[in-house]
Amino acid sequence: MTLVAGIDSSTQACKVTVRDLATGAQVREGKASHPAATIVDPEAWWAALLLAVDRAGGLADVEAVSVSGQQHTPVFLGASGEVVCPSPLWNDTGSHRQMTDLNAELGRDEWIRRTGLPLTLSDTVAKLRWLRDVDPTSADRTAAVAVVHDWLTWRLRGFGPTGGPTGDLAELITDRSEASGTGYWSPDSGEYCLDLVEHAFGAAVLLPRVLGPLERAGVTGVGIPGIPAGIAVGVGSGDNAAAALALGLAEGDTVLSLGTSGVVYTRSAEPVHDYAGHVCNYADATGRHLPLVATLNAARNLDAGAALLGCTHDELSDLALQAPPGAEGLTLVPYFEGERTPDLPQARGSLMQASLANFTRPNFARAVIEGTLLNQVAMLQALAACDLRTDRLILIGGASRSPAVREVLTQLVDVPVVLPGPDEYVTRGAAMQAVSTLTGSFPAWPVERVSLPAAASEPRIGQQYEAATGALGYR
Repeated sequence: MTLVAGIDSSTQACKVTVRDLATGAQVREGKASHPAATIVDPEAWWAALLLAVDRAGGLADVEAVSVSGQQHTPVFLGASGEVVCPSPLWNDTGSHRQMTDLNAELGRDEWIRRTGLPLTLSDTVAKLRWLRDVDPTSADRTAAVAVVHDWLTWRLRGFGPTGGPTGDLAELITDRSEASGTGYWSPDSGEYCLDLVEHAFGAAVLLPRVLGPLERAGVTGVGIPGIPAGIAVGVGSGDNAAAALALGLAEGDTVLSLGTSGVVYTRSAEPVHDYAGHVCNYADATGRHLPLVATLNAARNLDAGAALLGCTHDELSDLALQAPPGAEGLTLVPYFEGERTPDLPQARGSLMQASLANFTRPNFARAVIEGTLLNQVAMLQALAACDLRTDRLILIGGASRSPAVREVLTQLVDVPVVLPGPDEYVTRGAAMQAVSTLTGSFPAWPVERVSLPAAASEPRIGQQYEAATGALGYR
């Protein structure tokens, strides 16, 4: 049996999967948590990777490995390869002012025209301006900027402070999917827009070289605990690109991922430039494009609801299914951490239309789920406005395990909803990229899918939500 490994360095944790190359079946796995903060020392991500590898039994019997990771989040590196300062995560809202400044300076449409991105506070370019503004000393020391997956891949190859030669920044590599989320890469030319980097940061910096979908990044370096030297290292990708690869998206498929963030994406042969300002044109892991819309608030809303009610997630789902559609008028607008889509970084969650009659545990549980899902359904409408059709909705992410989430979603959309078999699709996609370093192509691993029962449409849920967001001045 030939084994490969996929690594997912996500917002909340690092996960490692070891799989059979021939079938994709998981042989073993490991996981380690990341800090809960939104500004993090990157060394914590490297430590978590090594711990997750150890918990997965090491990689001594593995032939190839590849890394996927949270998009956008920068790692600022000095001339000797050292980390200059902690990194602001993609979901850190401190860069909102910098995003608005960049839009004001060049015009929002110019960013969309050149990069396919309606700039958000999550994009790497906004984090560059943030560092320049809040920590100019660190900005002056910065010689190169990578994102998380780029930096971890570089470390796996033996570069950085604990590996081989420490200053070889020219060995930084990335892929199209990660480059496309920076705010300084063109989906039309496939090249960096270096003038946008200098405009945002005030200086030129070295950027990772962009490799093609089937290129090999190199091999693992010497002296890494649990990871032998000489293992093939794949190019890797951003987390959503890896999941899309693992799911084998067909034309007309749209994914709704309910994790830390809510993400909706589909596949496109051509780049999308959405001047309405909602759809971000990211690249996928195959050479095509992955138009995507994202929210900051998703599965953690359910965490908060369960904590407040003092119940488990299963009990939250049971309670929600006891309430009628619309929760008797109780409506939650779940902008607990501010929001990215729509652009409301200072907003907070609001519970609307509560009365002595409807303020019950079941109604509250249902309002949490309805509010969370309605924020995601709006993203489907944004894709449709760009002539990106959805024939089938694929539901993934931690919150997809909730029976109430599944039932409510089918009441809110008019397309079939399918649920893939349980798997870690980001690590699976990364493992598929590892396979490509050995075979020259992606494997055709099968994906089990179950169609959810169709349900009668419940338009009152959306009508209540629109009334609530309108009353708050959010529309």
